[in-house]
Amino acid sequence: MHIEPRRESLGRARLLAPVVAIAASLALCSVLLAFTKASVGPAYWRMLVGAFGSPQAIADTLTRTTPLIFTGLAVAVAFRARLWNIGAEGQLYTGAVAAVVVSQSVVGWPSWIALPVVFCAGAVAGGLMFLLAVQLKYRLNVDEVVTTLLLNFIILLVVSFLIDGPLKDPLSMGWPKSVPVDDSLRLHPLVENSQLTWALPLGLLTALAVWVFNARTVWGFEGKVMGANPAAARFAGMPIGMVMARVALLSGGLAGLAGVSEVLGPRGFIVTDMSPGFGYTGIVVATLAQLHPLAVVALAALVAAIYVGSDSMSHAMGISNYISEVIVSVSLLAMLVAFFFSQYRIRRG
Repeated sequence: MHIEPRRESLGRARLLAPVVAIAASLALCSVLLAFTKASVGPAYWRMLVGAFGSPQAIADTLTRTTPLIFTGLAVAVAFRARLWNIGAEGQLYTGAVAAVVVSQSVVGWPSWIALPVVFCAGAVAGGLMFLLAVQLKYRLNVDEVVTTLLLNFIILLVVSFLIDGPLKDPLSMGWPKSVPVDDSLRLHPLVENSQLTWALPLGLLTALAVWVFNARTVWGFEGKVMGANPAAARFAGMPIGMVMARVALLSGGLAGLAGVSEVLGPRGFIVTDMSPGFGYTGIVVATLAQLHPLAVVALAALVAAIYVGSDSMSHAMGISNYISEVIVSVSLLAMLVAFFFSQYRIRRG
């Protein structure tokens, strides 16, 4: 038996790959549910109702979708150019810190000026963090997977120091948290009595803008060529260092916007557990979306629904909500297998 590349295109199969991956994951996780002596059908029905069964449930799902759109876009932009950004989690926190710091200086400004300044500050901070890793790769050939992954832990330690020191809320008597963002800068909710804010429409517009950037601009084309064939890009005279820097700033900036959206939206301040792994989950979202910016929106909503629905299922049926982590993880593995068989075939003899 040997493995050989496929000659024919499997474009239609690639489009169905995310659906097949998630369906396969749900089927495999049914075995785990059976081990808990839970009824598989009612458990998944409870998950569906918990994610979409009421206006409040839909609002909760969309609230969790918002940061996943930004981190999914961040990963998709980087992976498309073959820059392996595993640091969206740290870039999210960097953007959140920048948003809190800058927000203290723009209190009293008109909101139509202050809010763009705060969002830009978060995007720049996140972009600079990834740019650091990319420059180490470009100049010293340091693997960006290692640097971005390790920076996540370093940034989280710095955040912990800041919210227990210079940025600590003096009125906080319990778990350390940062000074809150002024109410005049908080994003208004889209749905009454929910945490869903105007960050969601911003995420949708951002996904559209990234799609236009990738498909219709020279800079987007250069990133695609660099990812597809770096040698050809160099031969064509593309400034590889500049292209890598632009991709890094855009990717890290998108992850930084996720942090800003959390600080100005549902949270209002920074705590060390502000993100339940949005940056890492963004890798799954981008992979399932096959790095397409518009597909990121749909897959972010689907992954968010799995998490929100699992919480509801856990409360209603006593099943551990860690089943959501298993479903998402197995979906990623199934997607990678689907990618493999869409490009290669196994022949006997």
